[in-house]
Amino acid sequence: MMAISSPQYVWALLTQPMTAAFGVKLSQLQITFSLLIVFQTFLSPFQGYLIDRFGPRLLLSSGAVLTGMSWVLASRVTDITNLYLTYGVLGGIGTGVIYVGIVGHMVQWFPDRRGFATGMVAAGYGIGAVLTTFPIKNDISALGYQRTLLQFGVLFGAVALLAAQGMRRPPEDRVSSPLEKMARPHDRGPAEMLRTPVFWLMFLMFALMSTSGLMALSQMGAFAKDFGVANAIVFGMAALPLALTLDRLTNGLTRPFFGWISDRIGRENTMLLAFGFEGIAMTLWLLNRGNPIAFVLLSGVAFFGWGEIFSLFPSTLTDTFGKLHATTNYGFLYMAQGIGSILGGPLAARLHESTGSWPTVFAVVITLDFTTALLAIAALKPMRARLLARLSAAQA
Repeated sequence: MMAISSPQYVWALLTQPMTAAFGVKLSQLQITFSLLIVFQTFLSPFQGYLIDRFGPRLLLSSGAVLTGMSWVLASRVTDITNLYLTYGVLGGIGTGVIYVGIVGHMVQWFPDRRGFATGMVAAGYGIGAVLTTFPIKNDISALGYQRTLLQFGVLFGAVALLAAQGMRRPPEDRVSSPLEKMARPHDRGPAEMLRTPVFWLMFLMFALMSTSGLMALSQMGAFAKDFGVANAIVFGMAALPLALTLDRLTNGLTRPFFGWISDRIGRENTMLLAFGFEGIAMTLWLLNRGNPIAFVLLSGVAFFGWGEIFSLFPSTLTDTFGKLHATTNYGFLYMAQGIGSILGGPLAARLHESTGSWPTVFAVVITLDFTTALLAIAALKPMRARLLARLSAAQA
């Protein structure tokens, strides 16, 4: 997970040199980022099925090779179309099979602590780019983005391929919690799951939160430039890479933290707390956007309130629909991340191009955060309780 995180999380460092190199608008370049997330997510049901069918080692090894190749090939392209195909499409397929495969297996390996377990591995994806943000920025400045993509592409592919060799299915006695063994839960596959309103509400909420986070994440470089803090020095370091590093750290730590909280106080209660926290943090970030220190610190606070979606939603889904088809089922839910990519980066760029105002983008993000927080407690919690009550009655 750490090895495949940089294609998404250091994208902001690549936008300026790539925009200049290809001679395109920011909104055109951001299609690359959208394609990365779309192919990472929209193929995930099929990828999840293959992993459930053939096991994780072969599929994750393939994903590692594709992820590394995406950067290596992107380093050699000379037009935007081929950048879409390499960095976007190929990278999305490679990172997607690894992401959905690992999360799907965690909910099976650690059934008693699904929130914390999925949060820990998702933290690898969130924190992984902490190790590469400054090296990649320095190499872009010294060597150019093409040489940087080549070197790091080889590194990422090799590390992920090596790690994939340690993956295996959990023993049968590890896939159910004691409570699930007593209750003999009815494991529902995709066909049945997709007919339930609970799934589609979760899909909507995941898409809303994904959109809000990606609207901010994909535009960090542009935010910093327009707010006048891109070249500011904060704590002895450049503000933008420092903010990106802090964001990756908090975006990673939030996943096991709120996952652990949800194992104790419930999934929906934790969603209300976390999503509301992000809305408040984004508001404070907007109000203090011209202060370099505040820009760095509040960006980290904002992403601490966003990254937990990658632990809360998969654990809630498996709690509801069982573990037998967990990887395939999560593949369908993870497609909501693709919706967020379609709406997130390009929507933020187009809103700015049409209004000339980043505060408008922030206002949309804040609205999405508070809306989803309310849906969690006012809609998802009672709907899921009713569904589980009907299931228990049917099993009695």
